[in-house]
Amino acid sequence: MDRLIYTVASGTKHILEQQATTSNNLANVSTTGFRAQLDSFRAVPVQSEGLPTRAFVVDNTVGSDFSAGALQATGRDLDVAVKGKGWIAVQMADGSESYTRNGALEVSANGILQTANGLSIAGENGPITIPPDSRVSVGRDGSISALSTTTVPATSTVLGRIKLVSPNDADLVRGDDGLFRLKDGSSAPSDPAVGLVGGALEGSNVSAVDSMVNMISLARSFETQMSLLKNAENNAAKAAQILALN
Repeated sequence: MDRLIYTVASGTKHILEQQATTSNNLANVSTTGFRAQLDSFRAVPVQSEGLPTRAFVVDNTVGSDFSAGALQATGRDLDVAVKGKGWIAVQMADGSESYTRNGALEVSANGILQTANGLSIAGENGPITIPPDSRVSVGRDGSISALSTTTVPATSTVLGRIKLVSPNDADLVRGDDGLFRLKDGSSAPSDPAVGLVGGALEGSNVSAVDSMVNMISLARSFETQMSLLKNAENNAAKAAQILALN
């Protein structure tokens, strides 16, 4: 009885936490370059002075689904998608590096190449500055070229190269901001094998159908846990009645 209450109580708590993860994945089904978060349940024994007769159910974060999303053609010059494995390096405000698959690039008011969230794109030789009155194109290797729209004849100038990396998936950890970082806090080296597709964006790898099915399954599991808790309460009440007769 006592063990059942421990298992059910912890199980319902972590079912709700896993529901939150599934809801977050579902909310990002249309977010560019989003990687689905994966969770699983595991049993953990309760550490106490007595015998190990109780166990908690814990929602364990396994990691992220690193499978590629579908490419969507946009025709925009500053939209790029990573082809195959690899990441676009982003320079954080504290000087550290993070990695993203969201290639919807922008140019700030100061001419700095940035992400849609305002973070500077890491270049192999520092931030990449775009001159005014220029048409920008991104090469397969991440090179940024600018073509002046005011000079005749116009000449193309290479401004820099986006830092593209390909660390081991097991070494990456997701931050609260949705960006990925190396677990040890270091920076990954550039990988010339990583390529970009211009004029396209990578969609989320979240399956809306699978997420909805998972939400229904978790809701049914929650109902089952509540039924078990109700049974435990009824059994305790019956036992109390029998003991009262004696």
